[in-house]
Amino acid sequence: MSLGPVMVDLEGTVLSGPEESLLRHPMVGGVILFTRNFESIPQLRVLVASIHALRHPRLLVAVDHEGGRVQRFREGFTCLPPARSIGDLYASDPGHARSSARLLGWLMAAELRAVGIDFSFTPVLDLGHGLGDVIGDRAYHRGPEVVADLAHHTMVGMRDAGMAAVGKHFPGHGSVKEDSHIAMPVDRRPLADVMGSDVLPFERMIHYGLAGMMPAHVIYPSADPRPAGFSPFWLQGVLRGQLGFQGAIFSDDLSMEAAHVAGDLPARARKALEAGCDMVLVCNHPQGARETVESLEGYESPASLVRLARMHAHGGDGEVTGPEGARWREAVALAASLKDSPGYELNV
Repeated sequence: MSLGPVMVDLEGTVLSGPEESLLRHPMVGGVILFTRNFESIPQLRVLVASIHALRHPRLLVAVDHEGGRVQRFREGFTCLPPARSIGDLYASDPGHARSSARLLGWLMAAELRAVGIDFSFTPVLDLGHGLGDVIGDRAYHRGPEVVADLAHHTMVGMRDAGMAAVGKHFPGHGSVKEDSHIAMPVDRRPLADVMGSDVLPFERMIHYGLAGMMPAHVIYPSADPRPAGFSPFWLQGVLRGQLGFQGAIFSDDLSMEAAHVAGDLPARARKALEAGCDMVLVCNHPQGARETVESLEGYESPASLVRLARMHAHGGDGEVTGPEGARWREAVALAASLKDSPGYELNV
């Protein structure tokens, strides 16, 4: 059985019977985990192993684990600083900022790989203009060249640990105030302005070998009246055509408010796939997830299967994750030295 085009979530810390049935559906290809799925490291390891055991090739298991406000697992994991804390280092010591990005990227990936998770939806490539809280300190910097530089080193660190990176939110969520989880953000700038600034980090990361991409639920009316995640202009014309991206494209969560413009969940999934996504995310809506996978029965995309298969984690550099590992100790000390964001979690 090959990987299907839908990534779903789970309700608790163990798989239920209905969830096992859903995950065996041929249109399912992955699972995204949230804080509600985490109780302890041993429990998480068992949960991920049980997901992987259901299918061959195994389902992809992903998480949003950026650091700062967006870190799903806390107890037993290192508290990672927000990306902005690394960007703040850049002005005084670019070299230290780059090495920090690589070390923290490795730490994040190594700790997730130790429990069997395939990848995190990281790094954020949006520019930090400070216009809205939804991005805020999740962005490295407001300068596109700095964002690209630090994201590159984060990706290299992740790769050291055997994990692929997923850049988000193409072509850039940093220049709008609205939160696409609860509103419909519209970026009214001329297309040339978006391409000349916000797109640059994505272009650089594609050149560096980025494996995955997540488009924004943002409308850029100068280019297309549809949100980028439902736009053939952005996904096929710009991302695949102009920028030459060959990796996997993951939709943002189709249950978000900004995705409602595309219809009900099955319609959103179909439109996102037709626009160019390889896999769509349906979160926090079990019935909608079931309806979506059933509506896609028989859907096939051989090219997507190849791209998604590359997202499976692989062997890292052999470093030990734990107190006995010198690199781990260095990384944990670095994380502790960087100022963290306020102690609340952003549900994205």
